[in-house]
Amino acid sequence: MIEPQVLQRQINEAAAYVKSRLPLADTAVVLGSGLGDFPDGLSERSEIAYTEIPHFPQPTVPGHSGKLYSGVVGGRRILALSGRFHYYEGHDPQTVVLAVRVLHQLGVKTLLLTNAAGGVNAAYSAGDLMLISDHINLCGYNPLRGLHCAQWGERFPDMTCAYDKELRELARQVAKRHDIELREGVYCGLAGPSFETPAEIRMLALLGADAVGMSTVPETIAARQSGMRVLGVSCITNMAAGISPQPLTHQEVMDTGRAAMGRFITLISGVIEAL
Repeated sequence: MIEPQVLQRQINEAAAYVKSRLPLADTAVVLGSGLGDFPDGLSERSEIAYTEIPHFPQPTVPGHSGKLYSGVVGGRRILALSGRFHYYEGHDPQTVVLAVRVLHQLGVKTLLLTNAAGGVNAAYSAGDLMLISDHINLCGYNPLRGLHCAQWGERFPDMTCAYDKELRELARQVAKRHDIELREGVYCGLAGPSFETPAEIRMLALLGADAVGMSTVPETIAARQSGMRVLGVSCITNMAAGISPQPLTHQEVMDTGRAAMGRFITLISGVIEAL
């Protein structure tokens, strides 16, 4: 486990490098699998590769390009991360949330987290967008475990409203204005990388999950600890095992994400413009 002072030094070094290369912003978006085309619509865009940023690993998952963008959408400058660090890639929990801690160090106050997820709720369909109302942490770890650093925020952060109520209402209004059907439900985070079994999906449904994935939950916990407002949006890229009659593949995840890209960009851009 990384000592807090060592980790904070890494955060400082990464943030200092980004600050020297990119215009900063108080809003950031993390892009999930298959949703990486979003930066193409940014104006006044500049970018750096994760490999250039001190202590940032290179994502190994298809659909995560491993670039940090700065650009303008809807008249508002944002940062956009195309790629995240997953526990299943072999990273320790602190590395999984490293980018979130760096964003906080850079002054980000509002974090929009997106992901590709499997549909647990049988009323959903592949291609749906789901506003995350709450989450269930079955990742097997919590990124706040271990020695604490006061710079990160509260030792015992409240998670009653992990996903900001005002931002969720804003997303509903944007979706209605653009005639986008927006589901709303509970996201369950698991460690991965194997897809879930039908028995596990039945269990998750009994627990109250509407969608399941392998990210987002640790990032939300770290973001809320630091006081960031969080909005979460899942693209339901496949129906989960036992619901879908077809074998699950990552290619299906990426293909469905690309097919939903237009609605996703409209929704996220509209939220950013209305902030």
